Order: sequence, then structure tokens, then C-alpha cells
Amino acid sequence: MKTLILALSIATPAAFAADLPGKGVVVKPLQSTIAEETFQTELVNRALEKLGYDVQQTGEVDYNVAYTAIASGDSTYMAVNWEPLQKDMYNAAGGDQKFYRQGTYITGAAQGYLIDKKTADKYHIHDLSQLKDPKIAKLFDADGDGKADMAGCNPGWVCGQVINTQIKAYGLSDTVTQNEGNYSAIIADTLTRFKSGKPVLYFTWTPYWVSNEMKPGKDVVWLTVPFSANPGSQKDMDTTLPNGKNYGFPVNNEHIVANKAWAEKNPAAAKLFAIMKLPLADVNAQNLRMHEGESSSEDIQQHVDGWIKAHQATFDGWIKEAAAAAK
Repeated sequence: MKTLILALSIATPAAFAADLPGKGVVVKPLQSTIAEETFQTELVNRALEKLGYDVQQTGEVDYNVAYTAIASGDSTYMAVNWEPLQKDMYNAAGGDQKFYRQGTYITGAAQGYLIDKKTADKYHIHDLSQLKDPKIAKLFDADGDGKADMAGCNPGWVCGQVINTQIKAYGLSDTVTQNEGNYSAIIADTLTRFKSGKPVLYFTWTPYWVSNEMKPGKDVVWLTVPFSANPGSQKDMDTTLPNGKNYGFPVNNEHIVANKAWAEKNPAAAKLFAIMKLPLADVNAQNLRMHEGESSSEDIQQHVDGWIKAHQATFDGWIKEAAAAAK
């Protein structure tokens, strides 16, 4: 009897491992070069590992490269598909014919233009088009050329294309410059200017740490735009919100997007991608911890550990439902 019990106790873990739907299946995740996307990506990776998948180290590439790699099957998925911002990029790489995209991972991702509240109140600035006035624009001149310097996007990002389209549409080409480059460095410089009491003009989005450091409504204010103006297939899109305000960008949702053929062969992972949901506020809070110094790979893994522990029932529910989809 003792021998039988011992044999069972040894066999059970192996048998359980064999039952995992992801056993022997490799996952190659991708994200952009923005380090603050690591948290939400690693949370998905952790769930996939629980299902038995062999998750490789996450690759960091530009968004357009990520879409192409996932569409071709060279990579498996990414957790940061912005809709509708990246609609043209998604469609250009094959759209719904090449990608599996079900459910919404993060909702309510806002983006747009902000200035410091002190300058907004003093000069009654509330709309981006007011920067057409050279005197107003010069308030935000950081390099001495007389034009407003706007902290903008990384080259190649869709947001940069939108900003350039809007600068032209609102007649701001002579008074406003979008500073494109490494966003993390540009926005860090903007924060330094803000803390020294100088006027700041910048583009940002949520979830990201910026709005925890420069709080909208308290430290900074969102600027409206005079009318909707977007590039590409979204040129006729109305970005006016239900409250009548127009900030130039629609509220986005973030989706997990995977190679369609791979997802069809892996129903457990497909179900997981469809049901995972992460509160935007949780990503903001984690991103702020990174900004404050907890930014190493080990730190981020600990943040993921902490989130799972605090939401264990939710996490376990995802795994159970995903595993059931494979049977």
C-alpha cells in the first residue's frame, strides 16, 4: 500500500503537467520599446505559463514591426493593440484575416494635449488653436526659436502622425513644433521644466506615469481642439466626446492581438486573451512605481506577483476558464 501511495504521489504532478493545454507549445510575445508596457505584457505571460505554455522572453520592437511579425507567425501576440489609434497599422498587416482579437484588455485609454494649469489660468488658454497667436506660442518656447515646443511622440508612432496632421489643420505650422524622439527622455525633460516653474506643452496618454506626476485638473489641464482632424482612413472620424468636448483623439481601448492561425490551434490561450481585463488605474500606478525607481526586470516581476496576489481569485478564474476551453 505504501508503495502504491508513493507511486501516486510521484505520478500526480507529472500527470497534471501533461493535462496542461499549453504543454510543448512555444509563445513568442512582443511589445513596443516603451518599458511601461512590460507590466501588462508580463501579466499575460504569467497566465500563459500557468496554462503550461513555453513563454519566450518578450521581444521589443516598433509597433509596425510587431504587427508584421505577428501576422506572419514569426511572433505570437502582443498586449498593446490600440483601437482605433492603430487601426490602419492593424489593417495594413492583414487585419482580421491574420489576427485574433477578442475581448478588451484595458478600457478608457485617453490621450491628448496638456499645458500647465498656472499658464492656462493666467492667459486663459483652453484650446490648442490659441497657439496660433505667436505671443501665446512663445510662452512654451524651450529652445529660443520663438515657436512653442510640444513634447511629442517617437518617430513612426501613429500619435505623431495625428499631431502633425492637427498642427497643419489648425494653422499652427508657423508657431508650434512637435519635438519627436525618445518619448521617455522628452517627457522627463518636460517634467523637469514643470518642476522648475516653466510653462510646458506636451502630448501624453493613459495608462502612463505622467498623469500621476502632473495631475490633470490640479497641475495641468487638457486642451480641446477646434475640430476633428485625423490622418489616413480616419480622416472623417469625429473625436468629439459625449460631453461635447473635443480633445483631438477618441478614447481608445487596448486589446491583446495574436496570430489568428496560432490562436485557432490553441483555444486555451485564445480564451485567455479574450477574458483578461486589467484596470487602467492599476497600470498607471505600476508605471509610476517604475518612474520612481522600481524599473528593473526584477522589480516589474515583483509588481506582477503583487497584482496576482491581490487579485488571486480573478487570476485563478482566468486560468480555470481558459483551461476549460481546451477540453
